[in-house]
Amino acid sequence: MNFHKNIRGLVTKKFNEFYYVDLQDNLGYYDKKRFLCKSRKSIRFKNDFIAVGDEVVINQIDYLHKTAVITNLIPRKNLLDRPAVANLSDVYVTYSVEEPKLNFSQVSKLLINAEYLNVNVSLILTKCDLINSEKRNYLIEKFKDWGYYPKTLNLQESSAFINLLNELKSKKCSILMGPSGVGKTTLLNKIIPHLNNPTASVSLKIKQGKNTTRNVELFSLSKNSYIVDTPGFNLHKIDIENKDIPLLFPEILNQFKKNKIRCKFNDCLHINEPGCIIDKNFDRYKFYKELIDETKNQNYRNQGD
Repeated sequence: MNFHKNIRGLVTKKFNEFYYVDLQDNLGYYDKKRFLCKSRKSIRFKNDFIAVGDEVVINQIDYLHKTAVITNLIPRKNLLDRPAVANLSDVYVTYSVEEPKLNFSQVSKLLINAEYLNVNVSLILTKCDLINSEKRNYLIEKFKDWGYYPKTLNLQESSAFINLLNELKSKKCSILMGPSGVGKTTLLNKIIPHLNNPTASVSLKIKQGKNTTRNVELFSLSKNSYIVDTPGFNLHKIDIENKDIPLLFPEILNQFKKNKIRCKFNDCLHINEPGCIIDKNFDRYKFYKELIDETKNQNYRNQGD
């Protein structure tokens, strides 16, 4: 027992009022020795709550019975609301090209939500065995125009999956985000062989997936790398100011990098402002304008409340 030593830990699972926490070793890695913890009531009295992925300080450590008490919550870098996961480093937006059919509007909205977390954002396209090479190449080029280099997966072939797995092992904390039925659970079962989450076939009637995962949990991939197993996601509107919207579009940011100059005004929204240098002939510009207008209208409504 070591009741008085403070040690840093990582919350890997949460249930009821209990948490599983991996302890940090002397080299700064989480050593996968999970302790069952409760938190001090003083933490829960604040506005904060403890989420999976949070880094915490624990005390009252009982090494024999693997129990401890969470005494402090370390400020988090980001927080995904639903499901609640903290300190993500990488988001892999995951969609199938067929069954269910790819919805470009939904993909765009989820990419925006992911970019808002201020993480590395990647795009995975699954079930690519259901389309021909011409359609596959079309999708790759389309998403490149958006600023993303999609990983195209046929889960029956191993080469692309092995490359993805090696990439995930180099990330600190990754999550697959996407609607049900696109193959996230199947992919996670390949990434974490002992996971064995149940999978459900896509409903033939509505062509949408059935959610099969229930608990939020972190699984170790390498010495200091985790992936999140989640019960799915709910696409919700993000509260964002107009001036920040251009930062969520890689195709706009890439133009700044390429031209090495800025618009005349720092608060340029790239609509009709004088001195704007952005070439507006890009695929998602209509969606971008709609998002700007939607945010403006929301701000006006808020001011009238």
